Amino acid sequence: MSRYKLIVFDWDGTLMDSEARIVTSMSAAIDDLNLPYRQDKELRNVIGLGLKEALHTLYPDGDISTQAALAERYRHYYLNANSIPSQLFAGVKVLLAKLYEYGYLMAIATGKGRAGLDQALLEINIAHYFCVSRCADESTSKPSPRMLLEIMEKTQIAAEDTLMVGDTEYDMLMAKYAGTDALAVSYGVHEKARLQCYSPVGCVDSIAALQDWLLGINVSRQAVIN
Repeated sequence: MSRYKLIVFDWDGTLMDSEARIVTSMSAAIDDLNLPYRQDKELRNVIGLGLKEALHTLYPDGDISTQAALAERYRHYYLNANSIPSQLFAGVKVLLAKLYEYGYLMAIATGKGRAGLDQALLEINIAHYFCVSRCADESTSKPSPRMLLEIMEKTQIAAEDTLMVGDTEYDMLMAKYAGTDALAVSYGVHEKARLQCYSPVGCVDSIAALQDWLLGINVSRQAVIN
């Protein structure tokens, strides 16, 4: 039987292919405020952090009013004024349906704000697969373990029975600090070598490989469920 009862997914770069929308929204917000230019690789690097932490990383010397204005402009573009679609990676819905069928608890721990996550879940109609979710604006940004600890407390699942799945070093560190295993996906924001520095239990390169890895666990669990 699998040791994992709870699978916690990161959102952006793990389930949702939203990198282009995030980067272009942030770039447009920066342009609106005439702030110093940041390269796309710098904008990609902060994906996974809470918005406050991401803006501080990009502009550590920015005052409170500047960062508040940048956050407002970013939300404007991301939620309302960006035509670039954010879509689930191909195969995600099938994967979630199978895990749900096998009886796994699933959750989301994301640096995204609550408004952005709820909008996405409503648009693609997959909220029913997740028993709980935590966002950085209602908890503490990764790599703090707080979101993951809150999810485990809510579900009453122990750390040794929990698996964190994510595409950034922030996910790997959050899992480490929370005492859970982490499974890395290298098709998102951070490259494989960077993720493997944190000794995840595995590192997969595609949704198909993620499905194979997770359903490989399910083979032993299915016999128990049936």
